[in-house]
Amino acid sequence: MSTRVHEFSWPDRVVVGVIGDPGSRAFYLQVRAAKQLVTLALEKQQSAALAEKIDEVLDQLGAVEGNPFSVPAGTPLELVDNDPLEPVEVQFRIGAISLGWDATTSQIVIELYPLGEDDDEVPADADEMLLVRVPVGTARAFAKRTREIVAAGRPMCPLCGNPMDPEGHVCTPPED
Repeated sequence: MSTRVHEFSWPDRVVVGVIGDPGSRAFYLQVRAAKQLVTLALEKQQSAALAEKIDEVLDQLGAVEGNPFSVPAGTPLELVDNDPLEPVEVQFRIGAISLGWDATTSQIVIELYPLGEDDDEVPADADEMLLVRVPVGTARAFAKRTREIVAAGRPMCPLCGNPMDPEGHVCTPPED
């Protein structure tokens, strides 16, 4: 069986957005180029980790002496996207995320695979995946928006890292 690849080389829009109120929000990643739109469901923690890793890669590239990639330290104002999600029709729920760098095009490369049947593994024979190549400025804007959306929800427990409910929180701190 061949894998259907939803590929975006120079997307018009790449965003994470939410539907719902804090505590019951659903997170979505949307990518659009012209009339092609793909929406994937993901977890809050996946959103946060993706934004963090994108910023790490860009910060590392920006710190390279003689960096030929012109990586912005912050988000270019013209790339800020605070618009709501477009109509949501979920293609699949994200399982695994792969992040890379393409020096030939100066783009962050994101590969997203569906969640496996056991909810904790990516199927080796996934029937579809999303491949997105994001320019550095757009990647900074994506990471900034994603961090803001994640922070707008319930606060994270400093001990276990899970969201805390207003009614209370029971956690198990990680063992040393």
